[in-house]
Amino acid sequence: MRLRRYREEEDASETGIDLAPMLDFVLNLLIFFIITAVFVKETGLTLSRPAPSNQEQKKMDEKGTLFIAVHSDGTISIDKRVIDPAAVRANVERFHAEKPEGPVVVVANTKSPTGVLVRVMDNVRLGGVSNVSIAPSSSGD
Repeated sequence: MRLRRYREEEDASETGIDLAPMLDFVLNLLIFFIITAVFVKETGLTLSRPAPSNQEQKKMDEKGTLFIAVHSDGTISIDKRVIDPAAVRANVERFHAEKPEGPVVVVANTKSPTGVLVRVMDNVRLGGVSNVSIAPSSSGD
């Protein structure tokens, strides 16, 4: 009788789930994901635009500023007249010939296509103007 009780107690203590291999596996996965997350780099473009002071605003007005608007539907306008995207460079070259120190401000709607904005910026730089600024606009044009 004594032998039977000993075997029942021994069997009861052996029935359990060993969680050590599962914890090792989860720990290895955690280490793997932490290490690979370090190598993920996101590229982006940060723009900082300080508010112009009154003196800087007067200098810009004296030099003359060319404003190019990029609307939400992708149309481009200079001086409130709609132009073809291919004509941006010619207009900028003409402006640069008249006022070599004049800056160009691209006023882009926040919902405008990015490709159109980049094309306008490229054409402005190809037109000879290196002083280019971007101004966001949320107006419903």
